[in-house]
Amino acid sequence: MKVYQTNEIKNIALLGSSGSGKTTLVEAMLFESGVIKRRGTIAAKNTVSDYFPVEQEYGYSVFSTVFHVEWNNKKLNMIDCPGSDDFVGGTVTALNVTDTAILLLNGQYGIEVGTQNHFRYTEKLNKPVIFLVNQLDNDKCDYDNILEQLREAYGSKVVPIQYPIATGPGFNALIDVLLMKKYSWKPEGGAPIIEDVPAEEMDKAMELHKALVEAAAENDEGLMEKFFEQDSLTEDEMREGIRKGLAARGMFPVFCVCAGKDMGVRRLMEFLGNVVPFVSEMPKVTNTEGKEVAPDANGPTSLYFFKTSVEPHIGEVSYFKVMSGKVHEGDDLVNADRGSKERMAQLYVVAGSNRIKVEELLAGDIGATVKLKDVKTGNTLDGKDCDYKFNFIKYPNSKYSRAIKPVNEADVEKMMSILNRMREEDPTWVVEQSKELKQTIVHGQGEFHLRTLKWRLENNEKLQVKFEEPKIPYRETITKAARADYRHKKQSGGAGQFGEVHLIVEPYKEGMPVPDTYKFNGQEFKINVKGTEEVPLEWGGKLVFVNSIVGGSIDARFLPAILKGVMARMEQGPLTGSYARDVRVIVYDGKMHPVDSNEISFMLAGRNAFSEAFKNAGPKILEPIYDVEVFVPSDKMGDVMGDLQGRRAMIMGMSSEKGFEKLIAKVPLKEMASYSTALSSLTGGRASFIMKFASYELVPSDVQDKLIKDFEAKQVEE
Repeated sequence: MKVYQTNEIKNIALLGSSGSGKTTLVEAMLFESGVIKRRGTIAAKNTVSDYFPVEQEYGYSVFSTVFHVEWNNKKLNMIDCPGSDDFVGGTVTALNVTDTAILLLNGQYGIEVGTQNHFRYTEKLNKPVIFLVNQLDNDKCDYDNILEQLREAYGSKVVPIQYPIATGPGFNALIDVLLMKKYSWKPEGGAPIIEDVPAEEMDKAMELHKALVEAAAENDEGLMEKFFEQDSLTEDEMREGIRKGLAARGMFPVFCVCAGKDMGVRRLMEFLGNVVPFVSEMPKVTNTEGKEVAPDANGPTSLYFFKTSVEPHIGEVSYFKVMSGKVHEGDDLVNADRGSKERMAQLYVVAGSNRIKVEELLAGDIGATVKLKDVKTGNTLDGKDCDYKFNFIKYPNSKYSRAIKPVNEADVEKMMSILNRMREEDPTWVVEQSKELKQTIVHGQGEFHLRTLKWRLENNEKLQVKFEEPKIPYRETITKAARADYRHKKQSGGAGQFGEVHLIVEPYKEGMPVPDTYKFNGQEFKINVKGTEEVPLEWGGKLVFVNSIVGGSIDARFLPAILKGVMARMEQGPLTGSYARDVRVIVYDGKMHPVDSNEISFMLAGRNAFSEAFKNAGPKILEPIYDVEVFVPSDKMGDVMGDLQGRRAMIMGMSSEKGFEKLIAKVPLKEMASYSTALSSLTGGRASFIMKFASYELVPSDVQDKLIKDFEAKQVEE
């Protein structure tokens, strides 16, 4: 295979909702470019994408698939991304390492929630978009209606380059208004018959051609002037204008294909080869030091590893993009993140599970290698005299969590090691060992996302696991001031134990001054601050510890022990055993014994005094509240809103966004446990949501009573 120069390489992400036909389109592209000899089908489980057992089991993509085609002396590197929102990690990764997105639409459904989500990611990352309408042979395909939907959602930047003469089972011809030609196919598809535009289509074709010329001219001042003078542009000028329009997101061209019948695929690849921006024409990526790195083959060698997959009979395959310079087989590089040395023993370009050996790859290109010792997803490998590091991929927050444990307790270590390895393949699986909840929790993008993880553990790794609902990380705090004292005394021959602590607790808010006096049961307690220690708690909030001891009733050396005793109770609140937060403790008096007082005595006295005061200070349970944004089709708005209100949600706002409604709410985490499944069944899978932690708020009193009762019952059981 020839070595492609940076200005001959184009990197493209293939996006679209589940069922839009990406896997089938990939087969047609690979077949047309000669990478494969016959096209596979999803039904026969022999496609180049979707080659993992879990994908064949479920019938759709779980991982992104990297492949390439050579077309007209250009190399098109493409990444086919899973359509389901549960596997959005693959989409986010692909968009970060490619330069253009093809957004595939199912001719039967037009814009779906997946289309909206994917488009939103392209917007965030400022990537060019080509809309591609597939399945034109579907009975229910209405191309004009899809075009209307696209214009309504994305405005006048949506410009058709092709339109079908007729849709439905008889589809076999389209008009290309860039080339002003009619393309038609025999039933077997493949090479098109190219003719002039027929007379009956000429008016429509000319009108769309004119709109395309105008759109192309808009993106370049020189072309604009030329267009005003001559009222037209040459084919090359139009291509130039479209390329600039694409790169600036000033235009979203619309193409047509019928991937299942291999119609329109060659013309699409021709357009990708001729018009899509090259790697060198897109904004440069910045490294972790904020320095722009140009994809220059003569620059220092730097590779960014964006994907790892574990493949049968091979082990780990590591996929990388050459950010700068060039890499040869046998090169020794240094891992900028881990400091270790690596040898690039073999270099490949890939098409799914097919690998083709190459000797060299240049800046901008995408390749793979195997048998690296210590390279994780997200690492950078550099040549000598280069210290680049990249970390530009930001994944969305998790939306679905489950506690996981092996059926056989002895397999805990084995399970953790497999989970950490699987996280390399999909960084949106987040594994957390919660000391607080005493559970191992896996977080993911949805119920199907975690079901896939479980399927792989049980089928590929032969490890039986079970999921449970994760416990909620409640917090405890107090709502008023209270006082308590406690004497710890123990005498059992020899040295005894003695410590007495008097303290006040009160709720704490940032910047709150300490009052001069407190009053309890008609008795006044004067406060004289000698020292304050603020302890930021790793679970959020603060403990403020104030020394107000006068007359040396407790020696200063015992104060750290009292604080230690208080902290022990902060880690296990008296109501439900949850962490406590936002409390100020003032130690104002006590007693000690010249012989029997020691640190353990004061630790126990402090712990018990604090525990008693906490119970008398109007203790309350706090629960985590999340900000939730739901994108929902207008016709399902009422159902979704009703469901949220049933989850104790507070609706904060609503807005319309490109044919979908956006609902913003604050919802307790407890009520979000099965939300992704419920939302999917309420809307037939047409809605999506994102959530992120907002704050801790007091739980309603009926919920608090139930939580305390449950905790007490559990204590009795244990």
